[in-house]
Amino acid sequence: MGAPESEESMGLAIADRVIERLGRFAKLVIRPTAAVRAYTSTRQDPAAVGQRLRVDAVLASSFVRTAGRIQVSACLVRSRDGARLWSGEFDEPSAGVTAMLDGVAESVAEHLGLSLRGIRANGFGNGAETRRGPAWPIVRPEVYELFGRGRSHLLSASMFEAPKAVAAFRAAIELDPTYAAAHAGLALACCAQAQFRVMPPAEAYSEAKAAALHALAMDDSCADAQVALGAVLFWSEWDWAGAERSLERALEINPNHTEAYLLYGKLMEALGKLEEGLAMKQKGLERDPFSPLVHLEISLAYWNQRRYDDAIEWANKTLELDPRHPHAREHLAGAYWKMGDFDRFMAENLKHAESHGVPAEALQPLKQAYAAGGRPGVVRLVLERAASQPQAFPAIQVALHYGEAGDLDAAFRHLERAIESRDPALVHLAVAPQWDSLRADARFQECLARMGLGPVA
Repeated sequence: MGAPESEESMGLAIADRVIERLGRFAKLVIRPTAAVRAYTSTRQDPAAVGQRLRVDAVLASSFVRTAGRIQVSACLVRSRDGARLWSGEFDEPSAGVTAMLDGVAESVAEHLGLSLRGIRANGFGNGAETRRGPAWPIVRPEVYELFGRGRSHLLSASMFEAPKAVAAFRAAIELDPTYAAAHAGLALACCAQAQFRVMPPAEAYSEAKAAALHALAMDDSCADAQVALGAVLFWSEWDWAGAERSLERALEINPNHTEAYLLYGKLMEALGKLEEGLAMKQKGLERDPFSPLVHLEISLAYWNQRRYDDAIEWANKTLELDPRHPHAREHLAGAYWKMGDFDRFMAENLKHAESHGVPAEALQPLKQAYAAGGRPGVVRLVLERAASQPQAFPAIQVALHYGEAGDLDAAFRHLERAIESRDPALVHLAVAPQWDSLRADARFQECLARMGLGPVA
């Protein structure tokens, strides 16, 4: 582990801990670690950073490590004029870094007229129940660095970085099996692997659930672990009530947890509560207005409401933030498809494929099929390829194309296969417009019932 990477990982872990602690106050709106990650390894004017982040104030900090100790200097800077509102110096043994950072957060909170003492006791600040595990966990610096490295990989939101996040969290756990935050990080990273399909979803979610439960056994006030458990119950087990309990608990602990709002919004949509789902995602947007993921989730909310113009607008906002976003053009293409604009549908699909390195010659048959037969020609091509290469095409994709082709028997046959494999992409079966070609068939309600979902108007 080289020194620059080590220092950067430690810096991110420090920021992550303070953000997590201050995020537990409902009265504060705190930018998540993902939003401030770009500023953790550079020296910039805090007031200018605060203006870019659209916040009232920025907590700027630096740290120095010496033999066996760590020193942190921190100051709260007002964004509009750079005025220093508070400052503090902290010096602790290296193994006490977590206690120190909680002390930084407590000092800032007290300056703002808030108190972290209740949170220190039980994770809520309301005295509701006793927290398991030590209030001040002892963490070795090398464990903290590995945790920071895992967070860095995870926050990149890349399918190529998710396995690196898993490796870093596993390494941290190997050094310190009692560090609950590393188990929670591993759970979130395994969920990311499932979402990106870099691991079989069933395998990834199984490890994610075990890691989340380990974290909660040691610290039941770990919001990340609650979010990870909620993700497993939602995507893999289709335990809608259990997922809702976990996400409510996560937001009780940390009312600034952006990922919890997004996942809760998706859950509400899956249950047919489309307006509630959008409102949840908008709360996530309030906390992280710079996140491509948040913008894309709002696009998806409008997609499920069949407000395709709005879905296109928010997918384009996603691309403005991240021109190479792995899924935004798919959302654009889908909206144009439902609007009957197949030329734009094809154009966006081709751009999507090209941006992911698909060779031009591999796209030629698709272009020829569209030129010769329009959208039905593309559907026929996909079904022909699926018949000759069944392992290369997920059952859910084949079901959708058979539905569009009007072969409902084949569509339901493949849809039932997807349900048997518990494909995570089915969670919005009750509301997603891509399934409208099957919705009037009585077999569709049977499929919903198998998933524990009811019919949605």
